[in-house]
Amino acid sequence: MRSAASTLLVLPGEGEAVRGPVGGPVTFKARAGQTQGHLTALESVVAPGEGPPLHRHGREDEAYYVLDGAVRFLSDGRTFDAPRGSFVFVPQGAEHCFRNDADDAARLLVLFTPSGMERFFEGVARLPAGRPSPQVFTEVGLEAFMEVTGPPLGPRT
Repeated sequence: MRSAASTLLVLPGEGEAVRGPVGGPVTFKARAGQTQGHLTALESVVAPGEGPPLHRHGREDEAYYVLDGAVRFLSDGRTFDAPRGSFVFVPQGAEHCFRNDADDAARLLVLFTPSGMERFFEGVARLPAGRPSPQVFTEVGLEAFMEVTGPPLGPRT
Protein backbone atom coordinates (compact mmCIF):
# COMPACT_ATOMS: atom_id res chain seq x y z
CA MET A 1 0.00 0.00 0.00
CA ARG A 2 1.28 3.43 -0.90
CA SER A 3 1.82 5.72 2.06
CA ALA A 4 0.29 9.17 2.14
CA ALA A 5 2.35 12.01 0.71
CA SER A 6 1.86 15.73 0.98
CA THR A 7 0.95 17.85 -2.02
CA LEU A 8 3.95 19.78 -3.30
CA LEU A 9 3.55 23.25 -4.78
CA VAL A 10 6.54 25.03 -6.31
CA LEU A 11 5.66 28.48 -7.57
CA PRO A 12 7.32 30.25 -10.52
CA GLY A 13 10.87 31.23 -9.65
CA GLU A 14 11.04 28.78 -6.73
CA GLY A 15 13.29 25.77 -6.33
CA GLU A 16 16.97 25.31 -5.60
CA ALA A 17 19.17 26.35 -8.53
CA VAL A 18 22.59 24.81 -9.11
CA ARG A 19 25.10 25.06 -11.95
CA GLY A 20 24.00 22.60 -14.60
CA PRO A 21 26.00 20.34 -16.89
CA VAL A 22 24.90 21.89 -20.22
CA GLY A 23 25.75 25.57 -19.95
CA GLY A 24 22.93 26.89 -17.78
CA PRO A 25 21.38 26.44 -14.37
CA VAL A 26 19.34 23.49 -13.19
CA THR A 27 16.50 24.32 -10.79
CA PHE A 28 15.15 21.45 -8.71
CA LYS A 29 11.35 21.50 -8.55
CA ALA A 30 10.88 18.13 -6.81
CA ARG A 31 13.38 15.85 -5.13
CA ALA A 32 13.30 12.33 -3.74
CA GLY A 33 12.60 13.46 -0.18
CA GLN A 34 9.59 15.48 -1.33
CA THR A 35 8.08 12.72 -3.49
CA GLN A 36 8.84 9.63 -1.38
CA GLY A 37 11.41 8.61 -4.00
CA HIS A 38 8.91 8.51 -6.86
CA LEU A 39 10.02 11.51 -8.92
CA THR A 40 12.76 14.06 -9.54
CA ALA A 41 11.66 17.14 -11.49
CA LEU A 42 13.93 19.94 -12.61
CA GLU A 43 14.08 22.84 -15.02
CA SER A 44 17.24 22.85 -17.11
CA VAL A 45 18.56 25.75 -19.17
CA VAL A 46 20.55 24.49 -22.16
CA ALA A 47 23.01 26.96 -23.68
CA PRO A 48 23.34 27.26 -27.47
CA GLY A 49 25.47 24.47 -28.92
CA GLU A 50 25.31 22.44 -25.70
CA GLY A 51 23.98 19.05 -24.69
CA PRO A 52 25.09 15.94 -22.81
CA PRO A 53 27.05 13.04 -24.27
CA LEU A 54 25.20 9.93 -25.40
CA HIS A 55 24.18 8.06 -22.25
CA ARG A 56 21.66 5.76 -20.64
CA HIS A 57 20.13 5.48 -17.18
CA GLY A 58 20.27 2.17 -15.34
CA ARG A 59 17.36 2.89 -12.99
CA GLU A 60 15.21 5.75 -14.25
CA ASP A 61 12.85 6.59 -17.06
CA GLU A 62 13.39 10.17 -18.22
CA ALA A 63 10.93 12.60 -19.77
CA TYR A 64 11.44 16.05 -21.28
CA TYR A 65 8.98 18.83 -21.97
CA VAL A 66 10.40 21.70 -24.05
CA LEU A 67 9.31 24.92 -22.35
CA ASP A 68 11.25 27.35 -24.57
CA GLY A 69 13.43 27.00 -27.63
CA ALA A 70 14.02 23.74 -29.44
CA VAL A 71 16.43 20.85 -29.09
CA ARG A 72 17.53 18.04 -31.37
CA PHE A 73 17.46 14.54 -29.85
CA LEU A 74 19.20 11.29 -30.65
CA SER A 75 17.38 8.32 -29.11
CA ASP A 76 16.77 4.75 -30.19
CA GLY A 77 19.19 5.33 -33.06
CA ARG A 78 17.15 8.11 -34.65
CA THR A 79 17.54 11.86 -34.64
CA PHE A 80 14.53 14.18 -34.35
CA ASP A 81 13.70 17.79 -33.56
CA ALA A 82 11.70 18.72 -30.46
CA PRO A 83 10.42 22.32 -30.73
CA ARG A 84 8.71 24.25 -27.95
CA GLY A 85 5.75 22.30 -26.55
CA SER A 86 7.24 18.88 -27.44
CA PHE A 87 7.25 15.98 -25.01
CA VAL A 88 9.89 13.23 -25.21
CA PHE A 89 9.84 10.04 -23.12
CA VAL A 90 13.05 7.98 -22.86
CA PRO A 91 12.64 4.59 -21.16
CA GLN A 92 15.20 3.21 -18.74
CA GLY A 93 18.23 1.81 -20.56
CA ALA A 94 17.67 3.65 -23.87
CA GLU A 95 20.71 5.52 -25.19
CA HIS A 96 19.96 9.19 -25.75
CA CYS A 97 21.36 12.71 -25.90
CA PHE A 98 20.26 16.10 -27.15
CA ARG A 99 21.69 19.37 -28.41
CA ASN A 100 20.47 22.95 -28.57
CA ASP A 101 21.27 24.03 -32.15
CA ALA A 102 19.63 27.47 -31.76
CA ASP A 103 21.25 30.83 -31.05
CA ASP A 104 19.26 31.23 -27.81
CA ALA A 105 19.04 29.11 -24.67
CA ALA A 106 16.42 26.37 -24.46
CA ARG A 107 14.48 25.53 -21.28
CA LEU A 108 13.44 21.98 -20.50
CA LEU A 109 11.31 20.48 -17.77
CA VAL A 110 13.04 17.15 -17.04
CA LEU A 111 11.40 14.35 -15.06
CA PHE A 112 13.05 11.21 -13.70
CA THR A 113 11.12 8.31 -12.23
CA PRO A 114 11.96 6.93 -9.80
CA SER A 115 13.95 9.77 -8.25
CA GLY A 116 17.69 9.61 -7.71
CA MET A 117 19.35 11.63 -10.48
CA GLU A 118 19.79 14.49 -8.03
CA ARG A 119 23.16 12.88 -7.22
CA PHE A 120 24.42 13.55 -10.74
CA PHE A 121 23.35 17.20 -10.89
CA GLU A 122 24.62 17.91 -7.37
CA GLY A 123 27.95 16.25 -8.29
CA VAL A 124 28.35 18.40 -11.40
CA ALA A 125 27.49 21.53 -9.41
CA ARG A 126 30.37 20.80 -6.99
CA LEU A 127 32.94 20.70 -9.83
CA PRO A 128 35.05 23.70 -10.89
CA ALA A 129 33.29 26.05 -13.31
CA GLY A 130 33.32 25.17 -16.99
CA ARG A 131 31.75 22.57 -19.25
CA PRO A 132 32.19 19.06 -17.83
CA SER A 133 34.22 16.76 -20.07
CA PRO A 134 32.83 13.38 -21.16
CA GLN A 135 35.20 11.83 -18.59
CA VAL A 136 33.62 13.95 -15.83
CA PHE A 137 30.13 12.95 -17.05
CA THR A 138 31.30 9.34 -16.82
CA GLU A 139 32.76 9.61 -13.32
CA VAL A 140 29.94 11.65 -11.78
CA GLY A 141 27.31 9.68 -13.70
CA LEU A 142 28.42 6.35 -12.26
CA GLU A 143 27.32 7.52 -8.80
CA ALA A 144 23.80 7.94 -10.22
CA PHE A 145 23.72 4.72 -12.28
CA MET A 146 24.19 6.69 -15.51
CA GLU A 147 26.49 5.27 -18.18
CA VAL A 148 28.09 7.46 -20.86
CA THR A 149 28.07 5.44 -24.09
CA GLY A 150 29.27 7.92 -26.71
CA PRO A 151 30.07 11.52 -27.60
CA PRO A 152 27.68 14.47 -27.53
CA LEU A 153 25.46 15.06 -30.55
CA GLY A 154 27.44 17.15 -33.04
CA PRO A 155 26.26 20.19 -34.96
CA ARG A 156 23.85 19.75 -37.84
CA THR A 157 25.56 18.88 -41.09
